[in-house]
Amino acid sequence: MDLEWWPLFGLRIRTPRIELRPLVDADIDEYAALLDGGLHPPDEMPFAVPFTDQPRPVLQREACQFHWGTRAGWRPDGWRLPFMVFEGGRMIGQQDLAADQFAVRRVVTTGSWLGLPHQGRGIGTEMRSAVLHLAFAGLGADRAETEAFADNARSIGVTTKVGYQANGERITVRRGRPTVSPQFVLTRERWEATRRDDIAIEGLDRAREMFGA
Repeated sequence: MDLEWWPLFGLRIRTPRIELRPLVDADIDEYAALLDGGLHPPDEMPFAVPFTDQPRPVLQREACQFHWGTRAGWRPDGWRLPFMVFEGGRMIGQQDLAADQFAVRRVVTTGSWLGLPHQGRGIGTEMRSAVLHLAFAGLGADRAETEAFADNARSIGVTTKVGYQANGERITVRRGRPTVSPQFVLTRERWEATRRDDIAIEGLDRAREMFGA
């Protein structure tokens, strides 16, 4: 794989438990199998875009298109990077980092999911900590923002555990119905107060200019 034309393929974030890296086409079969295992119970919907309502193989096809689309639409002033999460070499989830006009605003947003068999073991906190380390320590962000539906207790639990503070709420639409979405913010100062020293970033220098950093 030639990293000269797309250096993001060489980007890695490692913690003692997991590794985050972008999806490559060689991962697609494993990615499709992970989606087959389910991301949430069918009577729940944690995502603003209900992509998991799609049947197989449309779900897998559109999920792959999402990844390809983030590459095609990448600009230094507007980007979204979906990392795949690996534990012991096995793909278990996805952790996204995104920003608009990062060079000026220094603000990132996050989103994530874990396969159902891998939930409830603290991995959600670990992957959020990893991507926030990239944002603050690697890219020099000043602020991270996120949101979740009010009934998504697990996501909100991860958010508050890593230091975010409540920052209001908004009404969004979920499956055609209005739904409350609490908002959260993590400042650099709060992140610095509890930053970890066991998270490593590899391959960022080659890719840094792509982030507008």
